[in-house]
Amino acid sequence: MISPARALLIIAVISTVTILTRALPFLFFRKGNVPGAVLYLGKALPPAVMAMLVVYSLRGVSLLAYPYGLPELIAVAVTVALHLYKRNNLVSILGGTAVYMLCVQLFFC
Repeated sequence: MISPARALLIIAVISTVTILTRALPFLFFRKGNVPGAVLYLGKALPPAVMAMLVVYSLRGVSLLAYPYGLPELIAVAVTVALHLYKRNNLVSILGGTAVYMLCVQLFFC
């Protein structure tokens, strides 16, 4: 067990690093001085990360055993539909997660 002083020190270091990683880009890249590579990564990485999360989430789905991947298929369809309708990542992810949990807990138990 760690002492309260050590726990506070760990929290302080983690907080400082988190704040610095969020603030440094604003210090390095003033208005209009953002390199093209950074702008490209800002546009290309979010869809790539989402695609990786989908593949990771669906990697263990068995299509040959009950429920044949139906909860996952329904949740993915709801997530896509919500995203096309609202264009909001948070709403899409939360909605798809909620539908998946409802399917697993109520319909495909």
